[in-house]
Amino acid sequence: MHTYRTALLVSAALLVAACGEKPPVTDAAMQSEPAPATLRDKLANASRSADDQARDAGRKPADVIEFLGIEPGMNVLDMMAAGGWYTEVLSIAVGPTGHVTAHNTPGALQMRDGANEVAISARLADNRLPNVSRLNKETTELSADDGPFDAGLTALNLHDIYNRGGESAAVAALTAVFSTLKPGAVFGVIDHEGSPENDNVALHRMLKADAIRVAEAAGFVLEAESDVLHFDLDDMTQHIRADGLRGYTNRFVLRLRKPSL
Repeated sequence: MHTYRTALLVSAALLVAACGEKPPVTDAAMQSEPAPATLRDKLANASRSADDQARDAGRKPADVIEFLGIEPGMNVLDMMAAGGWYTEVLSIAVGPTGHVTAHNTPGALQMRDGANEVAISARLADNRLPNVSRLNKETTELSADDGPFDAGLTALNLHDIYNRGGESAAVAALTAVFSTLKPGAVFGVIDHEGSPENDNVALHRMLKADAIRVAEAAGFVLEAESDVLHFDLDDMTQHIRADGLRGYTNRFVLRLRKPSL
């Protein structure tokens, strides 16, 4: 009986093969295939420095990138990239088929005895991030010729523009960024959140409502906001570099959209 049953199974397998059909994939076979690496997996790679990875707990880059909708293959602007921490995150997120432009102003590169210039030069040395290029110019001088970008972001910069130059300066900077983006492109703004009762200029913070207002004045539409960077330990009364708080301030995350034509 066993011999007869075995013969039937062999015959059936030969018949399936003759018809060009593949046998069904078993659960075991499906489980043996490795799952594709997530952005979180890629950011945990040893190619990123230990110092960079240490900031992930407070910056949650995988969650932020997912919220903004930045994907492989995109052409992305990192506005006021400073030493390039987010530039490298974006480089990994867009992958080899994408591109990142790390923008800095001449003044930002000269701050603290040129610390930002040293940091971003070291980060990009020897073509370490081949899908990244640099763009050094004043933010208000950004133009359509610098893009067009599928997406962009600026992290922890808008408060400085707003607090030093006022609403007009912030609108001018965001208007210039707006011109570099494709219709329908997303632009993310991340910044230290302040409260109306406090001196946000002294604390290096800004009100989320002010950020939204200047962005809308520049032509953007607020599509969504996230509390992924909310930390209960920050009551927004301290300076952003206060002991025990640095790196874990409450930060608003805005997803802005350039309207489609």
